[in-house]
Amino acid sequence: MNRRAFVNLMALGAATALIPAAGAAAANPTPTKAPNVVLVHGLFADGSCWSEVIPRLQAAGLNVTSVQNPLTTLPEAVDSAERVLARMQGPTVLVGHSFSGMIVTEAGMNPNVSALVYVAARAPDAGEDYTALAKTYPTPPASAGIVFDGDEGRLGEDAFLRDFAGDIPEAKAKILYAVQQPFHKALLAGKTTHAAWRSKPSFYAVSTEDRTINPDLQRFMAKRMNATTIEVKASHLGLISHPDEIARLILQAAGQTA
Repeated sequence: MNRRAFVNLMALGAATALIPAAGAAAANPTPTKAPNVVLVHGLFADGSCWSEVIPRLQAAGLNVTSVQNPLTTLPEAVDSAERVLARMQGPTVLVGHSFSGMIVTEAGMNPNVSALVYVAARAPDAGEDYTALAKTYPTPPASAGIVFDGDEGRLGEDAFLRDFAGDIPEAKAKILYAVQQPFHKALLAGKTTHAAWRSKPSFYAVSTEDRTINPDLQRFMAKRMNATTIEVKASHLGLISHPDEIARLILQAAGQTA
């Protein structure tokens, strides 16, 4: 083989190595500077769970909206986020906590969305059975505390205080417990049809003391999506107990200097 052929072959090999394998998550590019942030809550909560993060983002000059997730079915929950995204002017960071990672993964395909942030959140692949995935890890303690009234589920008070909001002062945790919204069983049966993290810059905050979603499952999902990842020594409610760290990650996703 002559020298020119050898050089051309090496260049082709190097270029090929840079092409992601079919179906692999895209490398995480530098996020677009975004003026908007849309926040979505998960189970056992309502939009007020972002109350500690919102003022920190607003102080940085961002336009922030917290979606009221209906917690009925996944399509209806995605629609609630889509309606808010449609109102945004310019690039928007879509942020989800807990179950609403399902919503972020689906609604994140919206062209307004410039980056995704998952806070101790589900991050399924398209069509993936998240429940089956979660069962490959030890069952978190909070699961045993879910109680149903017919088709509506909620977290009992003891489990809420101990396993959901374990690092929140009790008086404050009881306020959060008082405003939790029940979810419909049908919500849990939903599967995403798209995985926005395969094409959008993604960020993940792992809660290392989480008793609601296994921390190792969180790490697996963050690694699979090639997310920019931080670990926070927090319960499932790190957005309340550690709002500075969560706000900084969102600001990073928005292309802002934290």
